[in-house]
Amino acid sequence: MVIVFLLVVVSVLVVANWYLWRRLFRDTTQSPGPVRRTGAVLVAGGWALAIGALVAERTGAPFWFQRTLAWPGFMWLALSIYLLLALLVGEVVRPLLRRFLERRDRERASAVAGIPQPELITAGSTAAQPEATDPPQPPDPAPAPTPAPSRRLFVSRVVAGAAAAAAVGTVGSGTYGVLNGPTVKRVTVPLAKLPRAAHGFRIAVVSDIHLGPVLGRGFAQKVVDTINSTQPDLIAVVGDLVDGSVKDLGPAAAPLAQLTARHGAYFVTGNHEYFSGAEQWVEEVRRLGLRPLENARTELPHFDLAGVNDVAGEEEGDGPDHAKALGDRDAARACVLLAHQPVQIHEAVEYDVDLQLSGHTHGGQLWPGNLLAAAANPTVAGLERYGDTQLYVSRGAGAWGPPTRVGAPSDITVIELASPR
Repeated sequence: MVIVFLLVVVSVLVVANWYLWRRLFRDTTQSPGPVRRTGAVLVAGGWALAIGALVAERTGAPFWFQRTLAWPGFMWLALSIYLLLALLVGEVVRPLLRRFLERRDRERASAVAGIPQPELITAGSTAAQPEATDPPQPPDPAPAPTPAPSRRLFVSRVVAGAAAAAAVGTVGSGTYGVLNGPTVKRVTVPLAKLPRAAHGFRIAVVSDIHLGPVLGRGFAQKVVDTINSTQPDLIAVVGDLVDGSVKDLGPAAAPLAQLTARHGAYFVTGNHEYFSGAEQWVEEVRRLGLRPLENARTELPHFDLAGVNDVAGEEEGDGPDHAKALGDRDAARACVLLAHQPVQIHEAVEYDVDLQLSGHTHGGQLWPGNLLAAAANPTVAGLERYGDTQLYVSRGAGAWGPPTRVGAPSDITVIELASPR
């Protein structure tokens, strides 16, 4: 089954990239030549870089090598997605444009046919003739006509140019949005068990920062500055902090030591921590001043704060243990649970958690990725209720793979707890 799946994936990639090359380079040129060859190298080379960047990151290749491949490879990955989507839209436009041009040409031909032709002057007419003494003048040589491109070629060039412009504009805008840093989103969440004294308690929720070969220390500093500017009572870092080892990314994560909140900063693992050395990163964030909640709970003055490991830890015998984190708690107290993946909401409901804070989905990151995210997660982004338990899913502060977001802007969410009393 694995071999069949890989064959299907490879076949889809080959067909999609052949289609890109055909529409962008073959159909826009009149004959084989350097443009078509350059296009083939660009398409094949872009995907070679993209796959190389993914493999280098997951296999722990030298960090300088990861950074060399990451920018061109991941950017091509995003660009190829929107080139493909734009060209597919172009398939609808293509016949409409051809019909428009055909109609325009027919109208022009009809107009030319209706123009009166100039009257010819015969030899016996009385029109002025050149004097006999004037030497005959040779006619000016007519310039060689430049062959106009065929209608099909013209349409192909227009559609390809428009698709390229749309894809570049979309990816450029989405990349600027990520590199510019996340915005602050504020959400009020009422909790039935929250005492009046805790009304207005603010939790800054940040997930999916994804420090790595693309997003580094400068980006981490922007995230920290944005969180601190909200002056939260508590900070919750709910997983996928990094894509790489402590050795490579320890300096990039150093600004986290500047996080400031009255009740401290807490951390739970995401699936990407388990690709990057979860045990080492738990120790590193503890050294930076954050408190890891590894299937653990702490009793704050007015509610319980608990955290569980990510489900990816199950492969290392370090998965989520809701019983350990929540089994012996006082059910009369409100409880907020930090859990990276939204799918962990079902266990939270069983243990009467009042609010679960998650990330993981990126809100889809690259539209229409939200449709895929919705198929794998109960909630893609925002606040939803599951029985007596509420789930809030952040779209995340960073981005994985391409440093690009389309239709899913990055955010840091300030959750303000509200008491009904």
